[in-house]
Amino acid sequence: MSASRPEEPERAPDAALAEQYAPPPAPDAVQSLGAALGGAAQRLGIDPNSGASTGHVVWSAMGGWRGVFESVLPSAAFLVIYTLRPDPLWLSLVVSVGLAAVFSVIRLLQRSPAASALGGLVAVAVAAGLALWTGRGQDNFVPGFFTNAAYGTVLLVSALVGWALIGLAAGFLMGDVRGWRADKRKRRAFFWITIAWAALFYARLGVQLPLYFSGNVQALGTLKLIMGLPLFAPMVAVTWLLVRALYPHKQDADTRQE
Repeated sequence: MSASRPEEPERAPDAALAEQYAPPPAPDAVQSLGAALGGAAQRLGIDPNSGASTGHVVWSAMGGWRGVFESVLPSAAFLVIYTLRPDPLWLSLVVSVGLAAVFSVIRLLQRSPAASALGGLVAVAVAAGLALWTGRGQDNFVPGFFTNAAYGTVLLVSALVGWALIGLAAGFLMGDVRGWRADKRKRRAFFWITIAWAALFYARLGVQLPLYFSGNVQALGTLKLIMGLPLFAPMVAVTWLLVRALYPHKQDADTRQE
């Protein structure tokens, strides 16, 4: 008399139930960081999959005319008014914050995301508040020093440890979150472009900090404007062209094969 085999299907419902209520797998840190960086790039209009021209990408990254005005006008207004009439200090600061507030209100009325609408206003207001508290015009630029130091350091460290942030962002957008690290050409290219971005932020500190400590507000404000969008735009262009060279657009690749 043969022994009957145990019937395993009876345990299937329990296994399915356990699988249904099992906790989700832990998120991949590299994937999550790449998604965050890639999403930020896409919001700026930087997406190698789009096939857009370099000029269009740079202009989108700057935010168009609105982005240029929002970036330049508050600082330019402070610089002009402070140069013409340094006393009282609050006058130039109020005009600068007022312009940032107008831009923020316009964004909110147009239903832009609250973070993007209020981010610039908060930064300008904090800088102005610090300058009013100390009574020194050059302190209006202090928050920018910390921002440049933070960005430069994070970019530099990411490159030195082999996980260049530019590579993570581009890799996510191109479906190559980890693969680029196994390609010596891509890894080297992303290392140096990330170093170049870090150098830009450190260059701002190297030029502007001596002017801050000397109290030369006019030169400090002028160089902040010059080292802002005029240097940001070509860096975006170089980064875009580099990524497009490493990951040729499908249409471009087909054209070359023909």
